Amino acid sequence: MTELKNRSAFHDYYFEDKLVAGMVLVGTEVKSIREGKVSFSDSYCFFDKHELWIKGLHIAEYKFGTTNNHLAVHDRKLLLNKKEIKKWENKLKEKGYTVVPLRIFFTENNLAKLEIGLGKGKKLHDKRETIKNRDAERELKKYVK
Repeated sequence: MTELKNRSAFHDYYFEDKLVAGMVLVGTEVKSIREGKVSFSDSYCFFDKHELWIKGLHIAEYKFGTTNNHLAVHDRKLLLNKKEIKKWENKLKEKGYTVVPLRIFFTENNLAKLEIGLGKGKKLHDKRETIKNRDAERELKKYVK
């Protein structure tokens, strides 16, 4: 099963809430995702007319695609319930919050899903603290074995 993660997101943000959303995709985009040809760099989600969109998600063109191949980077609509959209839209109006894509995966029904997180940015000293805690846990695991 293909699962692609946005590792830098966990380095840069604290996540308060997570949701799984569907995406409106073209057939060749799905095939490229299955091959793992996705880049999360500089991608983020935004609201437009009470709809959630993802911007900057790079899905490489499918190498066997014909003239019907998709554009690598374009805005893609995310599929969520109105209740979830309204809740997150109100949270986003608060200062410091952003919606970041975390991972893309396929369900048992072979549907491509995107996990998104509502996060606040980390300061530099917070990043150092996270690294220090992770290293300490790694050291403990060495000695516990």
